[in-house]
Amino acid sequence: MKEMHPDKIRNFALIGHQGSGKTTLAESILHRAGAVTRMGAIDEGNTQSDYHPDEIARKLSISTTLLVAEYKGIKLNMLDTPGFTDFQGEVKGAARVADAVIMLINATSGVEVGTDLFWSFVEEHSLPRLFFVNHLDKEHTDFMKVAAALVERFEKAIPAQFPVNSGSEGFNQIIDLISLKLITYNRDGSEKSRADIPAELKARTDEYRAKLVERCAEADDNLMEQFFANDGLTQDEMLQGLRKGLREGSLYPILCGAAKSQIGTSLLLEFIASTLPSPLEAAPTEMQVEGANKSQILTCDPTGPTAALVFKTISEQHIGDLSFFRVYSGTISTGDDVRNMTRSASEKIGQIFTISGKNRKAIDQVAAGDIGALVKLRDTHTGDTLSGVKDGLIIAPAKFPEPVTRTAVVPRNRGDEEKISNALHILSEEDQSFKFHYDPELAQLIVEGQGELHLLILLERLKDRFGVEVDQEDPKIPYRETIKATNEGQGKYKKQTGGRGQYGDCWLKLEPLPRGGDFEFVDAIVGGIIPGKFIPAVEKGVRGAMEEGVIAGYKVVDVRVTVYDGSYHTVDSSENSFKVAGSIGFKKVFKDAKPAVLEPIYDLEVRVPEEYMGDVMGDISSKRGKILGMDREGHYQIIRAKVPLAELHKYSSALRSFTGGRGLHRQTFSHYEEVPGDIQGKLVTIYETKRAKGGEEE
Repeated sequence: MKEMHPDKIRNFALIGHQGSGKTTLAESILHRAGAVTRMGAIDEGNTQSDYHPDEIARKLSISTTLLVAEYKGIKLNMLDTPGFTDFQGEVKGAARVADAVIMLINATSGVEVGTDLFWSFVEEHSLPRLFFVNHLDKEHTDFMKVAAALVERFEKAIPAQFPVNSGSEGFNQIIDLISLKLITYNRDGSEKSRADIPAELKARTDEYRAKLVERCAEADDNLMEQFFANDGLTQDEMLQGLRKGLREGSLYPILCGAAKSQIGTSLLLEFIASTLPSPLEAAPTEMQVEGANKSQILTCDPTGPTAALVFKTISEQHIGDLSFFRVYSGTISTGDDVRNMTRSASEKIGQIFTISGKNRKAIDQVAAGDIGALVKLRDTHTGDTLSGVKDGLIIAPAKFPEPVTRTAVVPRNRGDEEKISNALHILSEEDQSFKFHYDPELAQLIVEGQGELHLLILLERLKDRFGVEVDQEDPKIPYRETIKATNEGQGKYKKQTGGRGQYGDCWLKLEPLPRGGDFEFVDAIVGGIIPGKFIPAVEKGVRGAMEEGVIAGYKVVDVRVTVYDGSYHTVDSSENSFKVAGSIGFKKVFKDAKPAVLEPIYDLEVRVPEEYMGDVMGDISSKRGKILGMDREGHYQIIRAKVPLAELHKYSSALRSFTGGRGLHRQTFSHYEEVPGDIQGKLVTIYETKRAKGGEEE
């Protein structure tokens, strides 16, 4: 494909809830545009998008795929995104570099929870958007009901088409309200005819057309004058209004069709080419200037200063890392020296590819407004900015979602720890909605992601790509210990072993602090009862005991410790003896100060259709959760609660199970709270049993 001027490029993302048909629509667009000779199918595992073995096996999109086609002299850079919310980080990355979004809606289910989630991503970047109501060749579809729901939920939505004979019995006709034509399709998805509106459909067409014309006119003052002067708008004037309304976010056209049978695809292609903004028409990009407390607005100019954003990184066998990038200004060519502004590193541009699915073709350069891929960059990853050596421009990356689920992993084979750590680092660079860390307190390697399937696939890739295997185990809960009463007592360490002995003696007072008070150590010694040089040793002993825990083996918090009395021996006292005395005294006094175990409490926000509200609230209550309130948003309820972390393990899977995949949740740490007595009793018993056996806490 020849290099295109920015005004001949359309960068758009296909976004929507799982099952809305994004990958099938992408196949239909490629086929109708002539990029492929045969339309692939998900069930057959031969689509251009879902070519990874994971995707073929599971029959769902896991990664965003770049697909390229040319239609009537327009280059289409199409980003097919996953609909499963476990992979929402992929949607975030695509929304960051798209100039427009086609939001797919399943005609059989309408607006879904994924629709709202992904819509919020699009809103972050104020992207032009349109709806494509898909699956109108299925039974029990009602386009007008779905369109009305879209208008109710997204006020600026407006039908630009409507189906004539939707349903499983031969759906093949669409009324286009822009051209005022009835388009009839053949069985192979090609257009059979474009005819005038038949009499029996004229009243309905006129009603919807009038609403669309009025919305187009409202997008531009000149068009509004034409509207009143001529009692309407011409087709060209409507397209002008649609283009402006889309760019400014004043309207969201609703189109329709059936991607699998390719009905409506030709109309969608025309709309993309004629109405979606080119990179030249898209909002200018704001960039930070290195070393200056200012930003710079850059238009899409192939001759301007160079700035490109890497929005996705994948590792391909036999090739290495592929860095997908969009050029916002300037041109990136083979052999260029550029700077990675994010990591302050230099890079040499080697091979450049234009990529469509798994197919790639080497090219010499990528100019402003276009998308390509680079191979084997030395130190460049997702979210990094590549800029001209002297340009010093930095583009803000996508903001990826925080994890909502976690698990612990252990190597299946000894000696694989370093390999696993390196592999997880690579995976987290590729997918920034995935995180990992070693927790020294819990002595566990913790991996975190957007759901159990997200983590499962990433851990499978450890074996497939890196040759290392891990087993999952439940992550431990970072409980804490504290006290609820004031108490004081002596800590004395005396040992005589024939030479110099050990002697340390201190009196400690323990007081509870407010939650979050952590730890205070007070030196109240007067008169040199304990020499000043030994006081830090007492504190060190206390801190050591706090780290180990006293009653259940968990770190102690929210305690003030005062050392106020004691004694010493001129020969046998030492820093070590007072350290041991401090530890002994702390543990002894702690046990009689009404000790308590604290557990982490998380803020939980659940978004579900109204019909599942009772089930969700009942489940939260069964998890010792406290419902804080509910907010209504359209057909959805947003339930806010506080729930112990111990009850949230694998919550995303449980929520998906009893809401039919229509529930979403977010969880963030809130505070620590005392556990119920029965749970504290169990934790203490487990700890004492393990100590009696000489084992260590797992």
